[in-house]
Amino acid sequence: MGNVRTDPFRGLRVLVAEDEYLVADDLRRELEAAGADVIGPVPSVATALELLALHGDIDIAILDVNLGGETVVPVADALSARDVRFVFATGYDTWAMPTAYVDTPSCEKPVDLDTIADSLFR
Repeated sequence: MGNVRTDPFRGLRVLVAEDEYLVADDLRRELEAAGADVIGPVPSVATALELLALHGDIDIAILDVNLGGETVVPVADALSARDVRFVFATGYDTWAMPTAYVDTPSCEKPVDLDTIADSLFR
C-alpha cells in the first residue's frame, strides 16, 4: 500500500460499509494502524443504518456503492443529513453511481488510504 499518510485518520471515527469480507478486513486493519477508530465494517445497508443510530459521532465514512445487492443511498442520505463526509469505494464506472451523489468523491477498488485521504481531505 505504499507510504500511507496516517495523520488524516488519527483519532477519527470511521464507518466502513463494505460487503466483500477481505476488502473490508484489509481496510479496517489499515485504518486502525493509521490511528482511526473503525465502526464496522458492516456488510449491509440495514446494519450501517443501525450503527449510525448507535454512534452519533462518526467523523467520516467509506461506503461500497452496492451492499449485498442493495444501493447504499439510504446510508449516504443519513450521513449527508448529519454533514458527515464520505467517499464511495466502488468497482463500478461513474455512470453507475447514485444520481444524487455523482459529485461525491469515489475511489476505485481496491482502495488505499492515500487515495481515500486525497478524496476526503482535499
